Amino acid sequence: MTVPEQVTTPDQVADAGLEEPWRRLSIRMLAVHPVMELLRAIPFILIALVVGSRSTPGGGGLWGLVAVGITIVIGLLRWATTAYRVTPTQVQVRRGLLGKSVLTVPRDRVRTVDLTSHFMHRLLGLTRVAVGTGQTDRRQDSGLVLDGMAAAEGAHLREELLRRSVVAAAPSAQAPRETVVAALDPAWIRYGPFTLSGLVTIGVVAAFGWRIINETHINPDQITVVHNAAGQLQRVPLATAVAEVLVVGLIIVALFSTVGYVLAYWNFKLTRTAHGTLHISRGLITTRSTTIEERRLRGVEYSEPLLLRAVGAARAVAITTGLRVGRGAERGGTVLLPPAPAVHVRRVAADVLGDAVPISVPLARHPRAALRRRFTRALFGWLVLSGLALGLFWPLGHPLWTAYVALGLLPLFLLLAVDRYRSLGHAIVDGRVIFRQGSLVRRRYMIDGTGVVGWTMHQSFFQRRAGVLTLTATTAAGRQGYQLLDVTPATAVAIADEVQPGLLTPFLTAARS
Repeated sequence: MTVPEQVTTPDQVADAGLEEPWRRLSIRMLAVHPVMELLRAIPFILIALVVGSRSTPGGGGLWGLVAVGITIVIGLLRWATTAYRVTPTQVQVRRGLLGKSVLTVPRDRVRTVDLTSHFMHRLLGLTRVAVGTGQTDRRQDSGLVLDGMAAAEGAHLREELLRRSVVAAAPSAQAPRETVVAALDPAWIRYGPFTLSGLVTIGVVAAFGWRIINETHINPDQITVVHNAAGQLQRVPLATAVAEVLVVGLIIVALFSTVGYVLAYWNFKLTRTAHGTLHISRGLITTRSTTIEERRLRGVEYSEPLLLRAVGAARAVAITTGLRVGRGAERGGTVLLPPAPAVHVRRVAADVLGDAVPISVPLARHPRAALRRRFTRALFGWLVLSGLALGLFWPLGHPLWTAYVALGLLPLFLLLAVDRYRSLGHAIVDGRVIFRQGSLVRRRYMIDGTGVVGWTMHQSFFQRRAGVLTLTATTAAGRQGYQLLDVTPATAVAIADEVQPGLLTPFLTAARS
């Protein structure tokens, strides 16, 4: 269990007898906050322009200026109303103009300090400091964030909070010696198209463009590119049109995915210091620097998405307390190695774990009931998809080729079921729990047994009929719950008892009797 940040009032802080002075963020942030607010408010400014021009002839410009002015004032107020201080026992951030609040984090609860510098931050020598305390992005709060600190001051604060060095007491002390564990090879960019990360970017751009079109009442057919593309698709047969859309879509996704890979992972480097920390730095336009204390590390996730697996690639993610994973591991700063050749990823995982056995040990098979459940799900999914396809294309007069496509998909669904079953496995090696599951994204979780704080056994109606259940290892790190799918009750109890002896002794006795 982790202790969250505490929000207190300024009077309560004063009563605590804290005498450290409050410090402002860098004044150079005044050149960043207003611009960032303007970028976020572009849709609302466009709406103000359209509404103003329609309500008052010639008034669109005035409404737009008002919206821009309000946005700039908001950006300025963010700097003027934010202050922070670091005491021997706490880190505090004070915010607010009319209603002030103080966000307090005990220093012994600090798990990570994450430094991020966007393009404008880098131009002005600034950074964004995020202090992690073990919470996840599933919570609707922003945590303790200092956006606009001088880069050198941010690095100093990270060292201070993680107790790596005390610069004030020893200003001439040498920096901790670092050993490079892994660094990006430019040849790995070839794996960018297989990550499919461009789908998210395309979705965001499409949603933003559609919103602008709706708010400005622009007819999409008046856009030259859209008009020409629609005309081309109308002139060719339906099957050809579908094929053209798929090919163009794949090219665009591959391009966006490659660009996203370069932007996110350029200059990637994973290093280890002599003081027991892992340091991760990456990014081209926006740079990010994350420090993980190895004593907070609870394991490693070895991930093989289907397309990456097909080209012999994988990626590794840290399972650690203090880093947020609710928005994805790439955004949470837990990436130990981006998509790269599987042999390199396994080497890094073994290096971080300090043991190569968990990444290579053979895993125990799951019962045949698990295979039957995957065949059942595959057939059900195929029937639903085929029914929808036939119902959609029947009015268009193309039922025959649709039926052929549906029949052709059946072997693929069955192969997917077999692969999902073959991906299931588990083992316990030197106190580490190893779970593996997934087909579209095959994941191998290697978790230190001392980091498991509890077990959950869940059995659905269909699992009860099949005689299997799902075992979940609960931990304060990473996803906070790691599942082992479709094992027998006796196996689940034996695993839990081996990792934490005596915890489930009554259940073991009942299972043996």
